[in-house]
Amino acid sequence: MGGEITALRVQKRNRQRVSVYLDGRFAFGLAAIEAARLRVGQFLSDEEIALLQKRDGVERAAERALNLLSYRPRSRAEVRRRLAQKGYEEETVEEALDRLTRAGLLDDRAFAHYWVENRFQFNPRGVAVLRQELWQKGVDQAIVEEVLAEYDEETAAARAAEAAVRRLRRLDPPTFRRRLSDYLRRRGFPYAVIAPLVEQALADHIPEEPLQEHGE
Repeated sequence: MGGEITALRVQKRNRQRVSVYLDGRFAFGLAAIEAARLRVGQFLSDEEIALLQKRDGVERAAERALNLLSYRPRSRAEVRRRLAQKGYEEETVEEALDRLTRAGLLDDRAFAHYWVENRFQFNPRGVAVLRQELWQKGVDQAIVEEVLAEYDEETAAARAAEAAVRRLRRLDPPTFRRRLSDYLRRRGFPYAVIAPLVEQALADHIPEEPLQEHGE
């Protein structure tokens, strides 16, 4: 496949890529940053072409990863899975991930902090559930435990209960207690956190005219 470069043309559909022509024929495409090192008249050996294509694969994988990260932070394992699904070879994927890690764009510790804070603000969960979610995202156990050590589970439970209390406040006390307890338990909060919170909520919101529950 080796030959002399006879043309380097920016692609019409993607201005960030360049078509490389060898001996008058299209040979392969490259990211513009890689093509910038080439010149018309230069001879490329098979080995040099293979190296260029390998670098291009890493560049394309990194670009796809950046696109994923533009929507929300992700763990290294998440990005790895997505790139593998797109057909990138394992070596290419790891090189792309290492590049993003060195640039500070892929950081499992930062991702774990983001995930926990996002949950706390918008959809509070107990430590048990957060731990499971982060493990599923492929975050190392040591990082998970480090981040969760800072988590205020009692405050998170109070935030989770707040909206539920408004929905349940007119139920009779036994039903209120059971429904709120079940709600918090499904979100991973432990009994030691749930029990006092439910009793306080019950004391604060005893209805004047309780409604009887009609099914779950």
